[in-house]
Amino acid sequence: MDAAVRLLSDFDIPADTAVRGTTDAAASPLSEGRVGFSGVIAEVRAGDQSGGLSGAEIERRLLEMGFVEGAPVRLLHEGLFGRDPIAVKLADRTVALRRREARAVMVRATDESAA
Repeated sequence: MDAAVRLLSDFDIPADTAVRGTTDAAASPLSEGRVGFSGVIAEVRAGDQSGGLSGAEIERRLLEMGFVEGAPVRLLHEGLFGRDPIAVKLADRTVALRRREARAVMVRATDESAA
C-alpha cells in the first residue's frame, strides 16, 4: 500500500458508523445540508455535468481528498451568495467544495446533526 494512502482506521472511526454496499434510504447529498449538519459518508457517486469535469474525474478527486465511505463530515460554513461554496470538516481537515461537487457525496445524518 502506498505510504500516502491513509486508512479509515487512521481517523479512529467507530466500526458501527462505517457504511458498506449501496446507499440506504436515509442518505442524501451533502449539497443539501445546512450549517451544523453532521453525518457519515455513505457513498461517493458523480454523474456527468455540463460545462465541467466528467463525473469520473470529480469522483476521483473527491476520493483523493478523503471523501471515502464511513468518514465523518460536518458542514461548517456556507458562502454568502447562493450558499456556495461550502466548508466541510472531513475527518482531520477542512475542505471547501462547490455545491455541485458536493452533490456527488451521499451522507447519512448522525444523531448530533443540527439539521
